[in-house]
Amino acid sequence: MPESPEVQALAEELDSRLAGRMIADVDVLEFRVTKTRARPLTTLVGERVVGVTRHGKLLDLDLDGSEHLVVSLGRHGWARWRVEEPTDAAGATDAADATSADGGAAEPPPPALVALEFDDGPALELTDAGGWVSLGCWVVDDAAEVPAIAKLASDPADPGFGRGDFEAVVKDRRKQLKAILQEQESIAGIGNAYSDEILHVAKLSPVVHGATLDDDEVGRLHDATVGVIRSAIDARRGVPIHELKAAKVAAMRVHGRAGEDCPRCGDTILDFSFASTTAQYCPTCQTGGEVLPLKGE
Repeated sequence: MPESPEVQALAEELDSRLAGRMIADVDVLEFRVTKTRARPLTTLVGERVVGVTRHGKLLDLDLDGSEHLVVSLGRHGWARWRVEEPTDAAGATDAADATSADGGAAEPPPPALVALEFDDGPALELTDAGGWVSLGCWVVDDAAEVPAIAKLASDPADPGFGRGDFEAVVKDRRKQLKAILQEQESIAGIGNAYSDEILHVAKLSPVVHGATLDDDEVGRLHDATVGVIRSAIDARRGVPIHELKAAKVAAMRVHGRAGEDCPRCGDTILDFSFASTTAQYCPTCQTGGEVLPLKGE
Protein backbone atom coordinates (compact mmCIF):
# COMPACT_ATOMS: atom_id res chain seq x y z
CA MET A 1 0.00 0.00 0.00
CA PRO A 2 1.41 3.44 -0.90
CA GLU A 3 2.16 5.49 2.23
CA SER A 4 2.90 9.16 2.82
CA PRO A 5 6.63 9.26 1.85
CA GLU A 6 6.03 7.71 -1.57
CA VAL A 7 2.77 9.58 -2.15
CA GLN A 8 4.53 12.85 -1.25
CA ALA A 9 7.27 12.14 -3.81
CA LEU A 10 4.61 11.22 -6.36
CA ALA A 11 2.67 14.42 -5.67
CA GLU A 12 5.80 16.53 -6.06
CA GLU A 13 6.69 14.97 -9.42
CA LEU A 14 3.13 15.34 -10.69
CA ASP A 15 3.07 18.95 -9.52
CA SER A 16 6.32 19.76 -11.30
CA ARG A 17 5.19 18.17 -14.57
CA LEU A 18 1.46 18.91 -14.64
CA ALA A 19 1.05 22.40 -13.19
CA GLY A 20 -0.21 24.69 -15.93
CA ARG A 21 -1.16 21.87 -18.31
CA MET A 22 -4.71 21.38 -19.54
CA ILE A 23 -6.59 18.09 -19.40
CA ALA A 24 -7.33 17.28 -23.04
CA ASP A 25 -9.05 13.92 -22.56
CA VAL A 26 -10.01 11.44 -19.83
CA ASP A 27 -10.39 7.74 -20.50
CA VAL A 28 -11.96 5.70 -17.69
CA LEU A 29 -11.36 2.02 -18.38
CA GLU A 30 -12.88 0.76 -15.11
CA PHE A 31 -16.14 2.42 -14.08
CA ARG A 32 -15.80 1.36 -10.43
CA VAL A 33 -12.92 3.80 -10.02
CA THR A 34 -15.31 6.77 -10.23
CA LYS A 35 -16.77 7.54 -6.79
CA THR A 36 -18.73 10.67 -7.78
CA ARG A 37 -21.08 9.28 -10.41
CA ALA A 38 -22.94 12.58 -10.74
CA ARG A 39 -19.62 14.24 -11.56
CA PRO A 40 -17.71 11.84 -13.82
CA LEU A 41 -14.03 12.31 -14.53
CA THR A 42 -14.81 13.32 -18.11
CA THR A 43 -16.16 16.65 -16.79
CA LEU A 44 -12.55 17.63 -16.13
CA VAL A 45 -11.72 17.92 -19.83
CA GLY A 46 -10.64 21.51 -20.55
CA GLU A 47 -9.57 22.18 -16.94
CA ARG A 48 -6.01 23.24 -16.24
CA VAL A 49 -3.94 21.84 -13.35
CA VAL A 50 -3.05 24.47 -10.75
CA GLY A 51 -1.03 22.13 -8.53
CA VAL A 52 -0.82 18.68 -6.96
CA THR A 53 -0.66 18.07 -3.21
CA ARG A 54 -1.01 15.20 -0.75
CA HIS A 55 -3.50 14.58 2.06
CA GLY A 56 -2.38 11.57 4.09
CA LYS A 57 -2.12 8.81 1.48
CA LEU A 58 -4.36 10.56 -1.10
CA LEU A 59 -3.49 12.79 -4.06
CA ASP A 60 -5.23 16.09 -4.77
CA LEU A 61 -5.09 17.63 -8.25
CA ASP A 62 -6.26 21.23 -7.88
CA LEU A 63 -7.87 22.49 -11.11
CA ASP A 64 -8.51 26.02 -12.28
CA GLY A 65 -12.26 25.48 -12.51
CA SER A 66 -12.35 25.41 -8.68
CA GLU A 67 -12.58 21.64 -8.84
CA HIS A 68 -10.38 18.96 -7.35
CA LEU A 69 -9.59 15.49 -8.63
CA VAL A 70 -8.86 13.44 -5.52
CA VAL A 71 -7.20 10.06 -6.02
CA SER A 72 -7.06 7.30 -3.43
CA LEU A 73 -4.40 4.80 -4.50
CA GLY A 74 -5.89 2.19 -2.18
CA ARG A 75 -3.89 -0.94 -1.55
CA HIS A 76 -2.43 -1.59 -5.00
CA GLY A 77 -2.87 1.64 -6.94
CA TRP A 78 -0.13 3.79 -8.43
CA ALA A 79 0.57 6.19 -11.30
CA ARG A 80 2.87 6.12 -14.32
CA TRP A 81 3.63 8.16 -17.39
CA ARG A 82 2.46 6.53 -20.59
CA VAL A 83 5.38 5.51 -22.77
CA GLU A 84 4.78 4.39 -26.33
CA GLU A 85 6.43 0.99 -26.76
CA PRO A 86 8.84 0.79 -29.73
CA THR A 87 8.23 -2.11 -32.08
CA ASP A 88 10.72 -4.26 -33.96
CA ALA A 89 10.46 -5.39 -37.58
CA ALA A 90 8.17 -8.26 -36.59
CA GLY A 91 5.81 -5.86 -34.82
CA ALA A 92 6.41 -7.23 -31.31
CA THR A 93 6.82 -4.71 -28.52
CA ASP A 94 9.70 -4.69 -26.07
CA ALA A 95 7.21 -5.27 -23.26
CA ALA A 96 5.87 -8.41 -24.89
CA ASP A 97 9.38 -9.83 -25.24
CA ALA A 98 10.53 -8.86 -21.76
CA THR A 99 12.10 -11.50 -19.55
CA SER A 100 12.90 -11.50 -15.87
CA ALA A 101 16.40 -11.68 -14.44
CA ASP A 102 16.19 -15.46 -14.10
CA GLY A 103 15.23 -15.90 -17.74
CA GLY A 104 11.51 -16.43 -17.11
CA ALA A 105 8.67 -14.29 -18.36
CA ALA A 106 8.59 -10.86 -16.73
CA GLU A 107 5.57 -9.93 -14.66
CA PRO A 108 3.22 -7.86 -16.83
CA PRO A 109 2.70 -4.24 -15.80
CA PRO A 110 -0.48 -3.47 -13.85
CA PRO A 111 -3.43 -2.37 -15.98
CA ALA A 112 -4.27 1.29 -16.40
CA LEU A 113 -7.77 1.99 -15.08
CA VAL A 114 -7.76 5.73 -15.86
CA ALA A 115 -5.75 7.70 -18.42
CA LEU A 116 -5.47 11.50 -18.35
CA GLU A 117 -4.31 13.13 -21.58
CA PHE A 118 -2.84 16.63 -21.45
CA ASP A 119 -2.25 19.36 -24.01
CA ASP A 120 1.49 18.72 -23.87
CA GLY A 121 3.69 15.86 -22.72
CA PRO A 122 2.91 12.23 -21.87
CA ALA A 123 -0.41 10.97 -20.54
CA LEU A 124 -0.74 10.03 -16.88
CA GLU A 125 -2.11 6.56 -16.20
CA LEU A 126 -3.59 5.48 -12.86
CA THR A 127 -3.05 1.78 -12.31
CA ASP A 128 -4.17 -0.95 -9.94
CA ALA A 129 -2.23 -4.19 -9.47
CA GLY A 130 -4.71 -5.88 -7.14
CA GLY A 131 -7.23 -8.62 -7.74
CA TRP A 132 -9.97 -6.17 -6.74
CA VAL A 133 -10.28 -2.48 -7.54
CA SER A 134 -8.89 -0.36 -4.72
CA LEU A 135 -8.15 2.76 -6.78
CA GLY A 136 -10.74 5.51 -6.32
CA CYS A 137 -11.31 8.96 -7.87
CA TRP A 138 -13.56 11.84 -6.79
CA VAL A 139 -14.43 15.10 -8.55
CA VAL A 140 -15.30 17.61 -5.82
CA ASP A 141 -15.34 21.35 -5.13
CA ASP A 142 -13.30 20.89 -1.95
CA ALA A 143 -10.94 18.01 -1.16
CA ALA A 144 -12.45 17.82 2.33
CA GLU A 145 -15.69 16.54 0.76
CA VAL A 146 -13.95 13.18 0.35
CA PRO A 147 -14.62 11.22 3.58
CA ALA A 148 -11.10 9.77 3.74
CA ILE A 149 -9.67 13.30 3.77
CA ALA A 150 -12.29 14.78 6.10
CA LYS A 151 -11.37 12.29 8.84
CA LEU A 152 -7.60 12.75 8.60
CA ALA A 153 -5.68 13.64 11.74
CA SER A 154 -2.38 15.54 11.95
CA ASP A 155 0.45 14.46 9.66
CA PRO A 156 3.92 13.68 11.09
CA ALA A 157 5.46 15.33 8.03
CA ASP A 158 3.97 18.70 8.96
CA PRO A 159 6.30 21.07 10.88
CA GLY A 160 3.50 21.74 13.37
CA PHE A 161 3.14 18.09 14.38
CA GLY A 162 3.97 18.28 18.09
CA ARG A 163 4.34 15.86 20.95
CA GLY A 164 1.26 17.19 22.71
CA ASP A 165 -1.02 16.25 19.83
CA PHE A 166 0.74 12.90 19.54
CA GLU A 167 0.24 12.08 23.23
CA ALA A 168 -3.45 12.87 22.93
CA VAL A 169 -4.00 10.09 20.37
CA VAL A 170 -1.62 7.51 21.86
CA LYS A 171 -1.51 7.78 25.64
CA ASP A 172 -4.30 6.11 27.63
CA ARG A 173 -5.58 4.37 24.47
CA ARG A 174 -6.66 0.75 25.00
CA LYS A 175 -5.55 -0.10 21.50
CA GLN A 176 -2.43 -1.75 20.09
CA LEU A 177 0.31 0.64 19.01
CA LYS A 178 0.48 -0.67 15.47
CA ALA A 179 -3.26 -0.12 15.06
CA ILE A 180 -3.00 3.42 16.43
CA LEU A 181 -0.19 4.31 14.04
CA GLN A 182 -2.23 3.06 11.07
CA GLU A 183 -5.47 4.73 12.17
CA GLN A 184 -5.85 7.72 9.86
CA GLU A 185 -8.15 9.48 12.33
CA SER A 186 -5.23 9.46 14.82
CA ILE A 187 -2.12 9.95 12.65
CA ALA A 188 -2.24 10.58 8.90
CA GLY A 189 -0.31 8.79 6.20
CA ILE A 190 1.10 5.68 7.90
CA GLY A 191 0.37 2.10 6.84
CA ASN A 192 1.65 -1.41 7.46
CA ALA A 193 5.25 -0.89 6.33
CA TYR A 194 6.13 2.36 8.08
CA SER A 195 4.36 1.38 11.30
CA ASP A 196 6.70 -1.64 11.46
CA GLU A 197 9.70 0.64 10.87
CA ILE A 198 8.59 3.19 13.47
CA LEU A 199 8.00 0.60 16.19
CA HIS A 200 11.38 -1.02 15.52
CA VAL A 201 13.17 2.33 15.82
CA ALA A 202 11.22 3.10 19.02
CA LYS A 203 12.00 -0.39 20.43
CA LEU A 204 8.34 -1.01 21.21
CA SER A 205 6.11 -4.02 20.72
CA PRO A 206 3.47 -3.58 18.05
CA VAL A 207 0.80 -5.25 20.19
CA VAL A 208 1.11 -3.36 23.47
CA HIS A 209 -1.60 -0.80 24.21
CA GLY A 210 -1.00 2.92 24.27
CA ALA A 211 -2.36 2.99 27.83
CA THR A 212 0.64 0.96 29.04
CA LEU A 213 3.29 3.43 27.85
CA ASP A 214 5.24 5.62 30.24
CA ASP A 215 6.41 9.12 29.34
CA ASP A 216 9.78 7.93 28.05
CA GLU A 217 8.15 5.39 25.75
CA VAL A 218 5.66 7.93 24.41
CA GLY A 219 8.57 10.25 23.69
CA ARG A 220 10.49 7.51 21.87
CA LEU A 221 7.45 6.65 19.79
CA HIS A 222 6.84 10.29 18.90
CA ASP A 223 10.46 10.85 17.88
CA ALA A 224 10.52 7.62 15.86
CA THR A 225 7.28 8.51 14.06
CA VAL A 226 8.49 11.96 13.07
CA GLY A 227 12.02 10.80 12.27
CA VAL A 228 11.08 7.78 10.15
CA ILE A 229 8.43 9.58 8.10
CA ARG A 230 10.38 12.78 7.49
CA SER A 231 13.63 11.01 6.65
CA ALA A 232 11.75 8.69 4.26
CA ILE A 233 10.18 11.68 2.50
CA ASP A 234 13.60 13.27 2.13
CA ALA A 235 15.03 10.01 0.77
CA ARG A 236 12.23 9.51 -1.78
CA ARG A 237 12.22 13.10 -3.00
CA GLY A 238 13.40 13.25 -6.61
CA VAL A 239 13.19 9.48 -7.18
CA PRO A 240 11.35 8.83 -10.49
CA ILE A 241 7.84 7.58 -9.77
CA HIS A 242 8.44 4.24 -11.51
CA GLU A 243 11.28 3.58 -9.03
CA LEU A 244 9.56 4.69 -5.83
CA LYS A 245 8.10 1.33 -4.83
CA ALA A 246 11.48 -0.40 -5.23
CA ALA A 247 13.17 2.40 -3.27
CA LYS A 248 10.71 1.91 -0.42
CA VAL A 249 11.31 -1.85 -0.29
CA ALA A 250 15.09 -1.42 -0.36
CA ALA A 251 15.01 1.06 2.53
CA MET A 252 13.05 -1.13 4.97
CA ARG A 253 14.89 -2.26 8.10
CA VAL A 254 12.40 -4.86 9.32
CA HIS A 255 9.25 -4.70 7.21
CA GLY A 256 9.23 -7.49 4.65
CA ARG A 257 12.50 -8.89 6.01
CA ALA A 258 11.34 -11.93 7.99
CA GLY A 259 14.15 -14.45 8.33
CA GLU A 260 16.87 -11.81 7.97
CA ASP A 261 19.09 -10.43 10.74
CA CYS A 262 17.91 -7.43 12.72
CA PRO A 263 20.15 -4.48 11.73
CA ARG A 264 20.36 -3.41 15.39
CA CYS A 265 20.89 -6.60 17.43
CA GLY A 266 21.39 -9.39 14.90
CA ASP A 267 18.42 -11.48 16.06
CA THR A 268 16.12 -12.98 13.41
CA ILE A 269 13.25 -10.78 12.25
CA LEU A 270 9.91 -12.59 12.54
CA ASP A 271 6.45 -12.39 10.99
CA PHE A 272 3.28 -11.97 13.01
CA SER A 273 -0.36 -11.73 12.03
CA PHE A 274 -1.98 -8.33 12.28
CA ALA A 275 -5.55 -7.68 11.19
CA SER A 276 -5.82 -9.13 7.67
CA THR A 277 -2.13 -8.94 6.85
CA THR A 278 1.35 -9.95 8.02
CA ALA A 279 3.84 -7.62 9.68
CA GLN A 280 7.38 -7.93 10.99
CA TYR A 281 9.28 -7.20 14.21
CA CYS A 282 12.44 -8.08 16.14
CA PRO A 283 11.71 -10.14 19.30
CA THR A 284 14.90 -9.01 21.04
CA CYS A 285 14.52 -5.28 20.33
CA GLN A 286 10.77 -5.01 20.68
CA THR A 287 9.04 -7.75 22.67
CA GLY A 288 11.59 -8.90 25.26
CA GLY A 289 11.96 -12.21 23.46
CA GLU A 290 8.24 -12.95 23.22
CA VAL A 291 7.23 -14.51 19.91
CA LEU A 292 4.02 -13.00 18.56
CA PRO A 293 1.42 -15.33 17.02
CA LEU A 294 1.36 -16.03 13.32
CA LYS A 295 -1.93 -17.18 11.83
CA GLY A 296 -1.93 -20.91 11.15
CA GLU A 297 0.66 -21.74 13.80
